[in-house]
Amino acid sequence: MELLQLDDFLGKPLRLEGSLAGWQQLFWDNTLVSQKDASASDNNDFHHQFELQNGESIIECKLTGNLSWQPFLISYQALVNNQVIAQGERNEKDIERQTPHTPIEPEKRFSLIGLVSLGMKALKSAKLIKVVLASASLAAYSWLFSFQFALALIACLMFHEYGHVRAMKYFGMKTKGIYLIPFLGGLALSDEKINTRWQDVVISIMGPLFGLIMSLICMVAYWITGEMFFAGLAVFNALLNLFNLLPILPLDGGHVLKSISFSMNSKLGIVLCAGAAIGGVVLSYSLGLTLFGFLLIMGCIEIIFEWKQRHHSHLLPLDRYGQIFSFVWYVGLVASLMGIIWYFAGTGDTLLSLPLQILGT
Repeated sequence: MELLQLDDFLGKPLRLEGSLAGWQQLFWDNTLVSQKDASASDNNDFHHQFELQNGESIIECKLTGNLSWQPFLISYQALVNNQVIAQGERNEKDIERQTPHTPIEPEKRFSLIGLVSLGMKALKSAKLIKVVLASASLAAYSWLFSFQFALALIACLMFHEYGHVRAMKYFGMKTKGIYLIPFLGGLALSDEKINTRWQDVVISIMGPLFGLIMSLICMVAYWITGEMFFAGLAVFNALLNLFNLLPILPLDGGHVLKSISFSMNSKLGIVLCAGAAIGGVVLSYSLGLTLFGFLLIMGCIEIIFEWKQRHHSHLLPLDRYGQIFSFVWYVGLVASLMGIIWYFAGTGDTLLSLPLQILGT
């Protein structure tokens, strides 16, 4: 990932890139001038030195400083012939706001949602596409349920996606709108790339959080009016958002748990993460949530296989506080949505018990 860029170092940009694994590369005008390999004995200090030819004279250039990953803080000094010409510090907020010099290649992953997302990005400038997809979604859900319930369900999906949009705007990202995909839900698109795993967590989890808020609003409406329409909407919306929190990419839960586990640089962290996942699987099966437990296993296996590649990511990892906060946030959302599903299953109504029966399949 890009750690530092000085726009003017002897008339040309100087850029430092590095990884949590320990390697660093220094570029002057996009030319590699210094490199530091990963080493188990590395401390937080770094030192890069290179020479430039200026006619018959030699210019000695140095970049020195200290780098801490968790929490992220880099202090630096740029020197020319042992004279300081630039110095300063950068923290996580600076990384969030930066525009990487090198274009970020998207993860190569075959998935139906990924293909649909790619198609949507190609057509994002055509507002007509949004109308066509929204109409198709309305027709599809009307066929499954009723026209009134389909309208309400689409409103829930829009509210969920709006949570993603609000998070993107919070980080200053330009959004391209919301696209509804029949039978698959929706997509909130942005052309801009994220720079930190904290951004990935917040953007991913805000959708289910807004979904939880919508289910709570519907639950209150049910308590006030006694209308079963609001009860059905609350429980089915909770089910949709619960599935969205499964640790399976490219679902929101997959992004959250991937960001947490990939930010852990110690064996103890991975052991704790694996223990929590095993506990979730055991709890799911003990409560009769067979489908939920099975999908949880599949998602955890997927994340474990990708864990070895975490050092090649351009994203700044979460610090310890961010890891704990994100995990508690995630577990709290899952528990809240499950609580809504269990509450309505306890009413004895066959339709309202269906989501719990689905999880126990």
